[in-house]
Amino acid sequence: QVQLVESGGGSVQAGGSLRLSCKASGSFSSINVMGWYRQTSGKQRELVADITTGSITNYADSVKGRFTISRDNAKNTVYLQMNSLKPEDTAVYYCNTWYKYVDYWGQGTQVTVSS
Repeated sequence: QVQLVESGGGSVQAGGSLRLSCKASGSFSSINVMGWYRQTSGKQRELVADITTGSITNYADSVKGRFTISRDNAKNTVYLQMNSLKPEDTAVYYCNTWYKYVDYWGQGTQVTVSS
């Protein structure tokens, strides 16, 4: 079992920055990929970025150059630094990982960017 707890969402004006954190806890030996997804009303959840234990990263084209994903393996924590935020980044952001073929999700944290 893996529990994911996110923090760091909030409201910011366009051009501002926010940093999301997600800590994994529970009974697991090691987690390979951790990632962030986002979802707006009426749309499918989409990948924002993910990162492997070896820090190989993958980003959605819409956030490349503005967002940075990182992780602290010792703390089982993944971060998402979001800079130059745009109103279209407004969404609920979810932390995700999978372990032993099971997908795990955090509760979600709201990010609102006003113009």
